[in-house]
Amino acid sequence: MNCKLVISALSIVVATSCVAPGVYKDLEARHEVLKQENKSLMDENSELSDQKMQLESELDVLNKNYKETVAQRDKLQNEYNALKSNYDNLQSSYDALEKNSSASIAKNVQQNRELLAQLEAKEQALAAENTRLEELKKELQSRSQRVAELERVIAQKDASMHALKDAISRALTDFEGKGLTVEQRNGKVYISMENKLLFGSGSWAVGTEGRRAVNQLGTVLSKNPDIAVLIEGHTDDVPYKGTGQLSGNWDLSTKRATAIVNILRENSNINPENLTAAGRGEFAPIASNTTAEGRAKNRRIEVILTPKLDEISKLLNEI
Repeated sequence: MNCKLVISALSIVVATSCVAPGVYKDLEARHEVLKQENKSLMDENSELSDQKMQLESELDVLNKNYKETVAQRDKLQNEYNALKSNYDNLQSSYDALEKNSSASIAKNVQQNRELLAQLEAKEQALAAENTRLEELKKELQSRSQRVAELERVIAQKDASMHALKDAISRALTDFEGKGLTVEQRNGKVYISMENKLLFGSGSWAVGTEGRRAVNQLGTVLSKNPDIAVLIEGHTDDVPYKGTGQLSGNWDLSTKRATAIVNILRENSNINPENLTAAGRGEFAPIASNTTAEGRAKNRRIEVILTPKLDEISKLLNEI
């Protein structure tokens, strides 16, 4: 378009050198029109260029959107394929379950019946166990009552023995400091009398002072008929050197215990069945035999008072 305008303009210039003035003016007017047309075409061309750039930019956006859409489509296609595969698997499983539903239902019914039978058996066993527990509970309550009664009897026996110990201590007050001790331990009362209070050396004859002590002890025992009385004779470890009726320390300890029993038997209120005599010889010392003082303590009579435990034994057998 521009080349044609230039040629036309040159033609006009050449022509003006040899044309009439009227023709020149027409040509000049024509040239002016052409210039306006050229300017208009230039503006149009610029506008078209801008539109082209805008269209190219829009095309780039469309291309980008297209690619993103293609990627989204591919993603959706993959997800669809996965869902379709899952659906097909589920459909296959459903078909298999539907095919085997009758057998499965029958099997489940059988299992339910078996479980119901087991449950009923468990319920019966539980009922039996509850019954047993109730019986055990009653038995435990009964035993608890018997244990409480046993504790009451033991406490009563212990209190009685304590009172007995106090009574004996009061009865034998005159002999305190003369080789006599009274103590209570393990539910029993122990009266220990050294031989110097009772016997001469190597003798089993009870002296006057010793007889008085034993008689006073017998007075207390006669008022307690439910007490078992064990009289034990003890010696030191010095061998017996006498002659005659004794064969040794054990024999001597037994005869001394028997001598105390005989004095107690003189009290008619003492039941002989409650009396027991025993000789221990030198085999139950309470002190060392290496000193004269220790040997003197070992030469003794021990009277051990024990409450009769018939009632306690009966309660124990009932527990």
